Amino acid sequence: MGLVKHDDGWRLPDELWAKMEPLLPPRPPHPLGCHNPRTPDRRAMEAIVLVLRTGMQWRALNATGICGASSAYRRFREWLEAGVFLEFWRQGLQAYEALAGIDWEWLAMDGAMGKAPLGGEKTGPNPTDRAKKGTKKSLLTDGRGAPLGLAVAGANVPDFKLMRPTLQSMPVERPTPSAHAPQGMCLDKGYDYDPVRALARQYGFTLHLRQRGEPDKPLKRGKKARRWVVERTHGWINKFRRLLVRWEKREDTYLAFLHLALGLITWFHHLLPP
Repeated sequence: MGLVKHDDGWRLPDELWAKMEPLLPPRPPHPLGCHNPRTPDRRAMEAIVLVLRTGMQWRALNATGICGASSAYRRFREWLEAGVFLEFWRQGLQAYEALAGIDWEWLAMDGAMGKAPLGGEKTGPNPTDRAKKGTKKSLLTDGRGAPLGLAVAGANVPDFKLMRPTLQSMPVERPTPSAHAPQGMCLDKGYDYDPVRALARQYGFTLHLRQRGEPDKPLKRGKKARRWVVERTHGWINKFRRLLVRWEKREDTYLAFLHLALGLITWFHHLLPP
């Protein structure tokens, strides 16, 4: 299931709006006790999602007829401060846990760099793009690719240094691993450092880590590739054009868009019927 396109823009499916609407805070009182009719919350959310999906500028919303740019951005900031987007992601994971069960047995983590032409908080020189400003997203997924954790930093920050903040960002409680219910952590060679091994021991993970200099080997018969799911989820994130190239200078607004995208990914790919 995805967004439904109408002649005048993108509309949220009724099933998804039913999950979002209860999370919205009450309308704040007007300082003068009166005000013009307020844009319906659903239209404002659809405008925000349109910006996220297409990467369009806020002011371009004025030509869509969905919601005015100033109203959409004001509502975006209001809901960001109320924690709506993070809560939408968290409740999606809770519903996923209740329906299918989070696959804690095989976790995967990886970082992905992107351009950040305007710079801003949590950006830095990209070592693979002639030191132009860039950002990095460190993502943790379960065995099916559901997003469980996210941290952002400058593009020059090594992946392994983001492992702890990514684990600490999980909006749902992680069960304690045991001999009967181990938790594997699949990582690429960029995490081949002693602090990663120490952190894996601290969290009780069974580490599956490629070592630097180790040649790639074909999978043994009966073995299953595990780390590809986090790369696929990074690909899903990049389909939201506002996140493919980062235009937000502020960390909080960038994270709000990311949390909304992760919530949509959780609901679309793991919960709502196609």
